[in-house]
Amino acid sequence: MSTHTATYMRWNKEKRVDDDVMRHPADGEAWKEFDRTFPEFAADPRNVRLELDTDGFNPYGVLNQHHSPWPIFVFPYNLPPWKCMKKEYIMMTILITEDPGRSIDVYLRPLVDELKDLWTKGVRTYNKSTGKMFILRAVVMWTVNDFLAYAMVSG
Repeated sequence: MSTHTATYMRWNKEKRVDDDVMRHPADGEAWKEFDRTFPEFAADPRNVRLELDTDGFNPYGVLNQHHSPWPIFVFPYNLPPWKCMKKEYIMMTILITEDPGRSIDVYLRPLVDELKDLWTKGVRTYNKSTGKMFILRAVVMWTVNDFLAYAMVSG
């Protein structure tokens, strides 16, 4: 990660204006409640807050085709609003090559295990902006999907 990006990853804690205007998820009640519930996580602005998205699509535009890939995306929400949805920061973690149906949990298991490790143990990481190592932790704050994907992801 570049020095520039590492600095942006602390934006939500160091540069965000708290004026009761909703500009970013950090301004929302869910973020604030999470900070109150997990103050040790919230204390380090380098800890990453993520959104997980999934949805199937038909790449050929023909509805009766059985080819329906399901990408799984992760978005880092530490970034400022003008950065967090840019393609260079969106991570496609999994590409399921067909409609997973009720077996989506099988595909998601490795990702869920890694995300659990990031929450509980963290990972030793180099901070380019400070030149020091630290333990980075991450949490999935929410998932975003349509109702079909929601039903599949939530079981």
